[in-house]
Amino acid sequence: MVALCLLAWSSVPLASQSASTPSGNEPTAPLGIALESYPYPYPVHFLEFEMQGQFVRMAYMDIPASGTSNGQTVVLLHGKNFGGYYWAGPIRMFASAGYRVVVPDQVGWGKSSKPDVRYSFSALAANTAHLLDSLGVNQIVLLGHSTGGMLAVRFARTYPQRVTSLILEDPIGLEDYRLAIPPQTDETLFRDELKNTDPEKLRSFYAHYFAHPAPDVYGPLADVQIRVTQSGEFPRWAKASASAYQMIYEQPVVYDYPSLQPPTLLIVGQEDHVTPLSGYAAPEVRNKLGHVAELAQTVIREVPKGTLVVVPDTGHIPHIERPAAFQKAIEDFLARVAKMRQ
Repeated sequence: MVALCLLAWSSVPLASQSASTPSGNEPTAPLGIALESYPYPYPVHFLEFEMQGQFVRMAYMDIPASGTSNGQTVVLLHGKNFGGYYWAGPIRMFASAGYRVVVPDQVGWGKSSKPDVRYSFSALAANTAHLLDSLGVNQIVLLGHSTGGMLAVRFARTYPQRVTSLILEDPIGLEDYRLAIPPQTDETLFRDELKNTDPEKLRSFYAHYFAHPAPDVYGPLADVQIRVTQSGEFPRWAKASASAYQMIYEQPVVYDYPSLQPPTLLIVGQEDHVTPLSGYAAPEVRNKLGHVAELAQTVIREVPKGTLVVVPDTGHIPHIERPAAFQKAIEDFLARVAKMRQ
């Protein structure tokens, strides 16, 4: 069953960000690759365990319901070029609606360890399940954005009994990149990540996530990565980033969608054209990639209990660019799911 709706957007102030935005080329303070000094919107905790023979620490926020609890937990999975810090608005939204909110930084991202391991969506899903077990959480509403959407799909396929509802916000991986982009070696990806340090290019990169980029919106997001490039440990960050790109390329999840069991909301920005690794594609191929709204309409037909919402005039991060439309889509979806179960 597929439901399709198109939401008109309304202009809503962006949720406050934790970092200041550079107004030009001002120097910014170096930031450690575990973002030690970077403020998160809620207290950060750590879970320690072993991953591929290395001891790691997985950072997470665990926020209780701010009103009357509904007894449910929602888990938010970040995208590749982000961490738990950019979920402040959705955390408030869910907590005020009565949800407990768990927000992990995946190992390799944010405040978590950056081990030199072979990353896989299956391993990250297992880490997330381990975190939930440690918190005594069994069933969840799962929301994943961008690369977090790929992880959410793999988690829901692997642990279907744990996911009561699945929400995918502009997930990448709606197409198999291996069919259009030539493979790259680990060394090539690593070298290219090491070169990715120019502040203006990084700001431009983050600006392309938005249909209407404004420096006070994309600037704080870019500032995190700009400051990390000035860390003495930046090569470790770059290695983890390169390994994540290889994971995205080598481990498609588009073939998992027909196997998804929970009710699933796919919400995408109509102007989202994000395609990881597209720079390695031939120019004539590159323009055919990343038509996210069109891809979403094809993929959602494969989902047994799928609903698609396309948000007009919006890019890759609706929860920041159009928070009111994002919230309405989720509230309507969860209300329908609750009614179905009555």
